[in-house]
This record gives sequence, structure tokens and C-alpha cells, in this order.
Amino acid sequence: MEQLVFDPRILMASLYVFALAAFLGYQIISRVPPLLHTPLMSATNALSAISVVGAIVVAGRHNESSISTWLGFIAVISA
Repeated sequence: MEQLVFDPRILMASLYVFALAAFLGYQIISRVPPLLHTPLMSATNALSAISVVGAIVVAGRHNESSISTWLGFIAVISA
């Protein structure tokens, strides 16, 4: 079994990417005209369904680490 190594640089890079994606997502969505919100929401629902299927697959694997199982479980619950 592999040892998980905590690297603060990877954590900071991941947080930076997350913050940048959240900011850009907010900026893009806030500029969408109200007429286009319905197609945008249908695409969002489709992406949510894909995420749920992926989380179920990850949570259902028996040979994976417990971290991936818990993250899959949390993803299924939060979706």
C-alpha cells in the first residue's frame, strides 16, 4: 500500500486553481442573459449526474483507499 505524502505546495496550487475556477465561474454566469439560463441549467444538471455516477463508481470499489471511498460517499450525498 502506498504512503500518502502531504505536500503543502500541491495543496496551495490546488486551492489556487479552485479559487480561480470559482471566481471565473461566477463572472461568466453573472453575465449570462436571463433567456439563456434554462439551457445552462440543463447542462449543469447533466454534469451533476455525471459526477454522481463517477462518485458511485469510486465509492463502490473495494480495493481503493478509504479516502477515495469517503470522498465518493460525500460526493453522492452532496449531489
